Amino acid sequence: MTLVMKDLEPTTSEPGDIAPATTVPRGTGAKIFRSTAVIVIALAVGFFLVHRGKNEAEARLADATSKDAAEVPAVDVFTVSPSLAPQSLKLPGETAAWSETAIYARVNGYVTKWFVDIGDDVTAGQTLAMIDTPELDAELLAAKAKLNASIAQVAVKQARADFAATTDERWRESPKGVVSDQERESKKAGSAEAIAELNAARAQVMLERADIDRLSALAQFKEVKAPFDGAIVQRRIDIGNLVTAGSTANTTSLYQLSQNNSIRIFVHAPQSAAAQLMRPGATAVITSRDQPNLRLEGKVARSAKAIDPGSRTIRVEIDIPNPDRSLVPGMYVQADFELTGGASLQIPAAALLYRSGGPQVAVIEETGAVVFRDVTIASDDGNVVAIDSGLAIGDRVALNLSSRIATGEKVKARAGDTKSASVQ
Repeated sequence: MTLVMKDLEPTTSEPGDIAPATTVPRGTGAKIFRSTAVIVIALAVGFFLVHRGKNEAEARLADATSKDAAEVPAVDVFTVSPSLAPQSLKLPGETAAWSETAIYARVNGYVTKWFVDIGDDVTAGQTLAMIDTPELDAELLAAKAKLNASIAQVAVKQARADFAATTDERWRESPKGVVSDQERESKKAGSAEAIAELNAARAQVMLERADIDRLSALAQFKEVKAPFDGAIVQRRIDIGNLVTAGSTANTTSLYQLSQNNSIRIFVHAPQSAAAQLMRPGATAVITSRDQPNLRLEGKVARSAKAIDPGSRTIRVEIDIPNPDRSLVPGMYVQADFELTGGASLQIPAAALLYRSGGPQVAVIEETGAVVFRDVTIASDDGNVVAIDSGLAIGDRVALNLSSRIATGEKVKARAGDTKSASVQ
């Protein structure tokens, strides 16, 4: 399109004429046209370049995606080998006193004194408290009085028996015809009756003496004494408390006594380790998070020799010398066992896969295909798992396998990550 513009001639205006419009310089339209054309061209070039770059990025992404999809996944591989080192099994345990008992009152009465408090060390036979027993004392006095009366009755019965025996002897030796046979038999029966009464009186004396011995024995329990050496861990009495004899549900113990110079540790071990821990001499190292410097060595002293059907565990006891009282009853500790003669194969915990059918391991065949095998776990300490069945020496197992990989899919060992040494 060609724009034809006439040159504007200058004109002179006469007075009274109307002033002309604003004057437009020559060439202004061409400049506007050129500027517009440049802008349009620049926008077109920019759009073309952006569109081409986007297409190239999409093409590169598609190529990379197809390449990744076609490439075999790389995984970490562990080669199963014999485990010759002892297996470590760490289990929680609980400490218990070597001997511990609640001390109850054996007599009814009131506490008049107590001599030891919590934390005190006591020896066997030491008096811990005194109990006032007015009712028992009265019963003992009454029993002694009854005994004296019974002894007096024995003396009376003895005199009657002696007289009856003398009379019987006189009548028995009298000539015939002087006394009748009936009278002679009557005196004989009277003598036997007197002897029987004497024996009954003597038996009553023995009975009352036994009652006195019983009450006297109970009176000795007015002094509450320690049954063995130990430490007082609880005191539940005070002066003036009414105490009742016995250890029923309605009575309260006076003291709790614990012997801690040697201590027991109870551990509930899994069924898989039962056979090894039931053997005498299995060693254990005892540690505690609360006492970082604590490290005590002991041996399994005894076991329940039966599996708890509820938890499928076996209870074992470890005896530990405790002369410095570093362990106290009721602590939680960790027992580290070294087991020998158990499962011969160990794998890292990262090789286990827990699925609906139970624990499995992904075994990589020579072709690179993945095969999932069911395994039986012997023990698991968190990092290393001992396997009873399902694997063989030389099997290659995948570690941290993706859940997207299915049976038969091929994988390859990641370069530099293949492990063949036995797990320690």
